[in-house]
Amino acid sequence: MDMLGKVINIYRDIYNKLSIENKAIVWFIGILMLVLLIIPIVRTIVIKSKIKRLANNVLEINPEEFFKIRNASNGGRGRKHISTSEDFSGVYILYNHTKNMYYVGQSVKVLRRVNAHFTGHGNGDVYADYKYGNNFTIKMIELQKSGFKTLNELERHTIKTYNAFSQGYNKNRGNKG
Repeated sequence: MDMLGKVINIYRDIYNKLSIENKAIVWFIGILMLVLLIIPIVRTIVIKSKIKRLANNVLEINPEEFFKIRNASNGGRGRKHISTSEDFSGVYILYNHTKNMYYVGQSVKVLRRVNAHFTGHGNGDVYADYKYGNNFTIKMIELQKSGFKTLNELERHTIKTYNAFSQGYNKNRGNKG
């Protein structure tokens, strides 16, 4: 008999010697423990699903398309770039298709921050891979439309959803608070 079988038999012997009241207590504690274990798992699944839905409902563009949008102006020569007047708070997801790696970041000016990554003023590893010709795409999620309360919360959950810390470019799991 294996170790698990022996433990089950010991538990069964102890359980059979309990009074009805004590058996009810054991069942109650067991169900409570099970619920307490399941709630965080279900919450994580729900949040990951929400992040994926948000990311799947936004435009996915490559850096060249991003630069065209970023540099467009609001009405001609001498006018501000769209990236200056239409910037927003949120998170961005940079995906390196060549290496199957993600980088997730947050900013109160997402367009400016994404631009920094592809012009050598952001994550050095992302920039190096971009300069060496790796194939990237960009997704941006606006905080206001996300359903999350803070940028930190949205970023942390997005990093976790895309494994950007354990298998990507992110050096931490996101900001606290």
